[in-house]
Amino acid sequence: MKGIHKRKMADIPPGGESPLDFAMVQQAQGTLEMVKEAIAHNQTLLAFQPVMRSSAQAQVGFYEGLIRVLDATGRVIPAGAFMDKIEDTETGREIDVLALRHGLTTLQKNPGLRLSINMSARSIGFRPWMNCLNRFINESPGLGERLILEITESSAMMVPELVIDFMHRLQSKGICFAMDRFGAGKMTIRYFRDFDFDIVKIDGQFIRGIAQSPDNQALTRALMGIAHEFEMVTVAESVETEADAALAVQIGIDCLQGYYFAAPTTRPDWTRKEGSRESA
Repeated sequence: MKGIHKRKMADIPPGGESPLDFAMVQQAQGTLEMVKEAIAHNQTLLAFQPVMRSSAQAQVGFYEGLIRVLDATGRVIPAGAFMDKIEDTETGREIDVLALRHGLTTLQKNPGLRLSINMSARSIGFRPWMNCLNRFINESPGLGERLILEITESSAMMVPELVIDFMHRLQSKGICFAMDRFGAGKMTIRYFRDFDFDIVKIDGQFIRGIAQSPDNQALTRALMGIAHEFEMVTVAESVETEADAALAVQIGIDCLQGYYFAAPTTRPDWTRKEGSRESA
């Protein structure tokens, strides 16, 4: 019995956490170290996914640039695999800077391109992020008019007054703002009005399977109605089937984004050589 007791005690991680909690902490630390290594060795890049116009589904409205890092084996790791583990850290701010720099460099090299880049509200007061934005805007007048900054609904609601002021200052320079994952957070109508987003991207949980879900159809119509009332462009995220795309168009969504049209790729049309394809 004593041996069993000692063995069980030895299985308890330092600090008294449960084995599951300990494993999750270890995983988060490993992820953070991987991202730090990628940043240190300049192993980051963007993958690009088109956002299609509902009125002409062969026409791209703009592209979203999604940050990727390379692990030690050269494997491309999507943001979804690490962003929630680094969001509250200095590394999260550094990733926002890199995403912005990659995006602005891409806009500089491609004058006909319009591009959205994700950011956290936490980066608004991060000097390197703002310095990066100001440098590119000053070097390339008019570049801001082709830039869209995406902020999730939950991130915007962390510091709403700060985000509202930030948006109004940059909108005067021609920069547009998109609320990402609209409907997934706890936005109040008062703040929704004050934010004055240019674009809202309706969260994919309402769009996936919408053709077979009357509930999702009703919720999407409600979200779209609020956005259109404030003259905001609507985007349906996570469009994965022809039926869902058709239903979103029927409802009146302005733009569509998802795997039905294209997966994010690190080799978009403007860089891809004929006959070669690479997705991430």
